[in-house]
Amino acid sequence: MFGMGASELMIILVIVLLLFGASKLPELGRSLGSGLSNFKKGLKEGDDGPTLPAPPTRVTRVEEPPKAAVPAEAPPAPPTSNTSDS
Repeated sequence: MFGMGASELMIILVIVLLLFGASKLPELGRSLGSGLSNFKKGLKEGDDGPTLPAPPTRVTRVEEPPKAAVPAEAPPAPPTSNTSDS
């Protein structure tokens, strides 16, 4: 099983027992079993393949009338320096 012998599995089980405690092991087993059964049920229900979303509906675009041309403002003049070289 996964290239592990009996001694490796026993070591893993002892570690799990130490981590979770003897009182939590049945609860852990139940939750793991129900999760696995839900996963299998989901796989069976999902045999149809992924469902594709409905194609988007076509939206007609209403064009706005052209705006009147506004004259562009002149760029600001560069600042002049008021320094005197004395």
